Amino acid sequence: MAKLFIFGIGGTGSRVIKSLVMLLAAGMKSQNDFEVVPIIIDPHKDNEDLKRTISILSNYEKITEKVGLTNGFFNTKVTTLQALDPNNNLGGTYTFKLKQVSNKFKDYFAYNSLNDENKAFADLLFSGKSINAHGTAIDLLDIPMDIGFVGNPNIGSVVLNQFKDSEEFKDFANNFSEGDRVFIISSIFGGTGAAGFPIILKNIRNAVNIAGIANSGFLQNSSIGALTVLPYFNIEGSDDSPIKKSDFIEKTKAALGYYLHNVNPSLNAMYYVGDDFNGKPWENDPGNGGQRNQAHFVELAGALAVLDFMNIPGDDLQTHDGKPVNGIFKEYGIKEDQRSLSFEHLSDSSNSELGKSLIQLTLFKKYLDEQLNFSVDKKVWSTDTPKIDKPFTKNQFFASNLKTFLIHYTQWLKELESNSRAFAPFNLNTDLSTLVNGHPVKKGFFGGKFDYDKFDMELGKVVKKDSYSSSEQKLIHLFFATTGSIVSEKYGF
Repeated sequence: MAKLFIFGIGGTGSRVIKSLVMLLAAGMKSQNDFEVVPIIIDPHKDNEDLKRTISILSNYEKITEKVGLTNGFFNTKVTTLQALDPNNNLGGTYTFKLKQVSNKFKDYFAYNSLNDENKAFADLLFSGKSINAHGTAIDLLDIPMDIGFVGNPNIGSVVLNQFKDSEEFKDFANNFSEGDRVFIISSIFGGTGAAGFPIILKNIRNAVNIAGIANSGFLQNSSIGALTVLPYFNIEGSDDSPIKKSDFIEKTKAALGYYLHNVNPSLNAMYYVGDDFNGKPWENDPGNGGQRNQAHFVELAGALAVLDFMNIPGDDLQTHDGKPVNGIFKEYGIKEDQRSLSFEHLSDSSNSELGKSLIQLTLFKKYLDEQLNFSVDKKVWSTDTPKIDKPFTKNQFFASNLKTFLIHYTQWLKELESNSRAFAPFNLNTDLSTLVNGHPVKKGFFGGKFDYDKFDMELGKVVKKDSYSSSEQKLIHLFFATTGSIVSEKYGF
C-alpha cells in the first residue's frame, strides 16, 4: 500500500489534520488507497490544538487496529512514522521532536559565543521587537520559542533548519518508497507554518545532496502537494500580543511573492484556501494561553484538499530531476456566500461526497448516545453472533477508544457550527426526521416519520446479509451499511 506522508506545520497544520481524520472516520477515502502518516511540526508543546489532534489520531488508530480495514467507517489506515519500522528507536509519535525550543532564540545559535562581528551581523538580521507573554516589548533575539515563533518566520526558518539533520527525517527517508507521496499543510500568515513549508520542501527535493539519506532518489522525484492556508479568521486586538490582524495581509502578500518563484516550481500540486468573512474575533493568544481554537470550515476545506491530492492519477504528478513536469493549482470555492453554510451551499461534489459520509457518522453517533442502551440485548441485530451486548459496551474498544473519538467528533461539529463563518449542516439536538438542515426525511407511501424503531428494523435487515469476524467489526460495518441505506432512502444523498 502506498503511503501519504502529511507534514502538518503549526496550529493550522494540527487543525487541518484533525478535520481530515474526521472525514476518514466518516468513511471518506482516496480512490488510490493510501496509508496516511501524519507528522506534526510545532514548537509549542502545550498547544491545545496539538494535544486534541494527537488524542484523536491515537484513538482512530486503536479503532482501526481492532476493526481492520474494509469498507466502512475508519477504513483508511493511519499510523505513526516510527511504526513503519519496527526496529526504530524513536518510539511511536505523531510529532516531530524539535530540539532546544525551550530556550531563547539567541541561545539556540549560541549568540553569546559569537565574536563581535558575527554578533553585529545577527543583530542586523534579527533587529526589531516583539511582545512576550507578559505584554512587554523584547528584542527578537530574546524571544522564548516554546510557544512557537509568534508571527516571526525569519526566526522559525533558522530553528526549523534542524529538520534535515533530525532522526525523524532519516526515518521518513528510510521508509519512503517509490509511489509514496508527500503533502505539506501550513498557514502563510503566521510564523511556524510560513517558515516550515519552504524548508521541508527544499530538503525533500534536495535529499540527494544530504549525506546519509536513504531513498534520496525517490524523495527527489516524489509527488508533493501542499495546502497554503490564507488568512481565514479575525482576532481580538491586543497591545499585549505580537499577533496583529493588520499584519496578516501584508505577510501573505510577501510570502506569496516568495512562493511564486521559490516554492511553486517545486510542487506538483498547490491548494489555496482562505476566507475574508469578518466574523466573531478569536481570542488573541500568541501561545502562552494554550491556543485552543475552535474548528473552522476552512480547515475542513483544507482536509478535502488532501483527499483531492490523493485522488490525482500518478501520471499527472510526474517529476524528473526534482522538477515537476506539470504544476496543478487549485482553490476551494463555495456555491453561495452565506454567513452559515449547510451542505447545499457547497459545490456539487462536496455536497454529495461530504454530505453522505458526515450524515452517516452523525447517525451512528446519535444512535449510540440515544438508543443503544434500549436496544442492546433485545434486538435481533444485537443478539445475533457475534453479540453486541452489555459487557461489550463496557470494554476498552467501545467505552474508551470509540466513545472518546465520537465525543471529539461531536465537539468538532459544534465548533464548526458556532464559528464565523459557520458550518451548520445538522440540528444535533433534534429527532432523526429533522437532523439534516435542508434535508427533511422523505416520507414513505404510508407517511410517518423516521425514528429509532425504524432504525432498529433497518439494522435487523442488514445484519442478515453479512458475516462478521468480531463484535467490534460487526458494530462498525453493520452501522456503516445501515446508515448508508438510510441516508440514500431517507435523506436523498
